[in-house]
Amino acid sequence: MTYECLLFDLEDGVATITLNRPAVFNAFNDKQSYELQDALKQVARQEQVRVVVLTGAGKAFCSGQDLKAAATASQRDLSESLEKRYNPIIKAMRHLPKPIICKLNGVAAGAGCSLALACDVIVASSAASLIEVFINIGLVLDSGSSFFLPRLVGSLKAFELSTLGSKVTAAEALQLGMVNKVVEPHELDAAVAELSARYATAPTKAIGLIKRMLNKSYHSSLEEMLEYEAYCQKIAGNSEDYHEGVSAFNEKRKPKFKGQ
Repeated sequence: MTYECLLFDLEDGVATITLNRPAVFNAFNDKQSYELQDALKQVARQEQVRVVVLTGAGKAFCSGQDLKAAATASQRDLSESLEKRYNPIIKAMRHLPKPIICKLNGVAAGAGCSLALACDVIVASSAASLIEVFINIGLVLDSGSSFFLPRLVGSLKAFELSTLGSKVTAAEALQLGMVNKVVEPHELDAAVAELSARYATAPTKAIGLIKRMLNKSYHSSLEEMLEYEAYCQKIAGNSEDYHEGVSAFNEKRKPKFKGQ
């Protein structure tokens, strides 16, 4: 697949999507947002994709909305922009039945921060940072940050970060539970490659079900989750990967999961 504002690579079950507008720190214009929507549709359809890596070209991950492009565009309702451009991206990421690893190579600001927090796993360079920068231009959280941020750091810290626009370093993000792992910049490629290779050979169907379960747990009771666990376990128990896993255990060998 060829895009104007993205790079797309698929190798050994790992689909790497790179935001590719480095001159503006990978800020979103209309083209990039619609291309990312399309790329997420493609990885959802392709059975050979077992894990997705999302990153940015150059020094930044994503600096959010391209304000210069927005200033020269015709006046539009910001809610309409979210509904057409950003919200479909976040929904597609959370509904994708495959793990998404954020390779946080640099700053993630505004909608870029939301994009990172919507991933399933975040591996960050020690040079990276996250900032809910909306307040600095008189706006509120969007693209899912009002959902993800308080669940990760708690309501008090979420209020502080979103109303002061405080930059969170990678080390601070690790302490707050906003990222899973922090490595030195020169170690980032290897760390993400190791993790993505592990997911690319994992029981993908089970991981997709786990992702659905965790999403549902945000708004469900214990009784509802117990029922949903039974429903999902029935599906997992009928998968080829479950039978392979049991066979491998009994035969004392490493399982060869196919993601089915």
